[in-house]
Amino acid sequence: MTTDKINQSNQNSSENISNRASDKSHLENIVNEKYGDKFHDHLLGEYKIYIEMMDRISSRRNQANQFYISLLSGLFGLVSILIDKNFFSSSHNLILLLLSFLGLILCFVWLTTINSYRQLNLLKFQVIGEMEHYLPFACYSREWEIWKDNKKTYMRLTEVEKYVPIVLATAYFVLFVYSGFNLINK
Repeated sequence: MTTDKINQSNQNSSENISNRASDKSHLENIVNEKYGDKFHDHLLGEYKIYIEMMDRISSRRNQANQFYISLLSGLFGLVSILIDKNFFSSSHNLILLLLSFLGLILCFVWLTTINSYRQLNLLKFQVIGEMEHYLPFACYSREWEIWKDNKKTYMRLTEVEKYVPIVLATAYFVLFVYSGFNLINK
């Protein structure tokens, strides 16, 4: 990042912080009138719980990825063993076609799962941003501001995650076409 971009980013951050400070004091007055003196303590407790929930969702996301990788790899292993044992003669290409179709469906479901977790994380970050309006420093909101300034050098995890099921789906598609071709020509 060039010096000009860094200075611009710092200037934008300073403006955002001062705008947030004036908005924050106005919002705090309204909230304190309605909620009372324990608002900040309760908000901080909720904030910590919410961050913990987001971390748990990330763990479930990783577990889902591991599940699909294991399942699809096992399916490939099964297909490889059956091909190696010459199980797929001309009359058994239907089984290969069905297994490859199953692999394609699982890849599609996996991509849908990845997109679902992505949407859930985006919503959680929006709620965290709203909660941070009442906190002294908005660390997650600041992280997103920095990320937006460096979009060219940062690739989101969701974008990287999507490549794995796409690559596997491509292999299953080739297998599907191959077995379909053999089934039709025999």
